[in-house]
Amino acid sequence: MNVLDAHQHYWRLSRGDYGWLTPDQGVLYRNFEPQDLAPQLIECSVTGTIVVQAAPTEAETRFLLGLARQHTDIRAVVGWVDFEAADVRERIRALVREGAGKLKGFRPMVQDIADSRWLAKPALDAAFDGLVEHNLTFDALVKPVHLEILIRRLRQHPGLKTVLDHAGKPNIAAGQFEPWAAHVQELARTTSSYCKLSGLLTEAAPAAGVTELDPYVAHVFECFGAQRVMWGSDWPVLITRASYGEWFAMARELVARHAPGHEEAVFSANARRFYQLD
Repeated sequence: MNVLDAHQHYWRLSRGDYGWLTPDQGVLYRNFEPQDLAPQLIECSVTGTIVVQAAPTEAETRFLLGLARQHTDIRAVVGWVDFEAADVRERIRALVREGAGKLKGFRPMVQDIADSRWLAKPALDAAFDGLVEHNLTFDALVKPVHLEILIRRLRQHPGLKTVLDHAGKPNIAAGQFEPWAAHVQELARTTSSYCKLSGLLTEAAPAAGVTELDPYVAHVFECFGAQRVMWGSDWPVLITRASYGEWFAMARELVARHAPGHEEAVFSANARRFYQLD
């Protein structure tokens, strides 16, 4: 099976723009760069990755594009741009030009924004229109509280290619299924969004495994179908719960259970189609 990791991160602490990344993050508070992930990619026969922003700066986007130029296994970059900037469409255009085909989309860090209704702000219209204009994707980093507003935003931009990061981050540790499940069902039914099978272990209790994740993963496949779900590692955030290989094995078991016969789609083809990879 040809495997593509649709969601992972790199960071270099000395860059200084990772506001969330402080010493109390423990094992995550160090550099994570391509040479650190390479052994895990080889072990799991992963042939390429989508690297996703981890800092709310355009400087970090340029840092990731620089890594992509140096490492052929980075197939695409999902960056950050100031969605509220008056000149956001010019900023998007400039980053697309610098990306030279590697920049495929953007991700505002909605989960970290104090205003839970931020996505509804009319000031963001130009940014979303800019994404559509340049055929770029929108990675929705949201929590369950944001899902209703996300649905409203996406209805304003029917041509926008959107993927729900980490399945919308359900609170698995507390066993909370609703209203997350109802909103995910509506999102899948009323929009063309995809969903990432990633980041779920981080939302679960430390000892959680396939059993705890199963009802949430079952719901994702029931709502989106096997052709709109893509696997991602969320490495290195993942390592607070499991190793790369352990999560890959869990994901394979869950996909075999809920989307049998569609492993190639979930672990590769869907992400290639969504991010328009050659």
